[in-house]
Amino acid sequence: MATERPDPTNSKVGRLIETYEFNGFGDELEARWTADEDADSLRTLARAFNLELLQHATDDAGLDLLDGEVESLYDALTGDDATGAERTRARGRLERAGLDVEQLQKNFVSHQAIHTYLTSYRGASKERRQSDPTERVQRLRGRLVAVTESALDSLEHREKLEIGTPDVLVDIQVLCTECGRQYGFDELIEQGSCACADTA
Repeated sequence: MATERPDPTNSKVGRLIETYEFNGFGDELEARWTADEDADSLRTLARAFNLELLQHATDDAGLDLLDGEVESLYDALTGDDATGAERTRARGRLERAGLDVEQLQKNFVSHQAIHTYLTSYRGASKERRQSDPTERVQRLRGRLVAVTESALDSLEHREKLEIGTPDVLVDIQVLCTECGRQYGFDELIEQGSCACADTA
């Protein structure tokens, strides 16, 4: 009998994902951490999560930030290299917009919290195992879908995109430069070769 995993919302990360309706973000975190190649570290994922929280808060407060300003504000609030003046300016800007900076910082998550969420509440594992090339492509395709869904959800929340219920499709095409034939990835793998190879 399979052991049921605990409710993700019992964890800090899972609770915040539900509270702020970060649809698909849990899938994105898991996909980025367990990727066979170019996997993100827990610290990178914690930063990405906290930036999403800060972006959500500033959007709700009506702050119209330029590209890169969310990162700058976050680094000023949390960075070891931030000066006292930078920290004060960042806090002041957020507080003038009506944000509770103390509560916002309490919501920020650590890399340990991300690890607990992924392993204890989602059952994710970093165990390295041999996977065939086809499986790696499928996993990367799933990762791209998760990241795209998260990006669409974020844009919708920030009212920079209006769409119904999106369904993200990733279609990988392979072109044979010898004969010009084009195949879907799955089709080519199942077929085993390009048609021109049979006439060579």
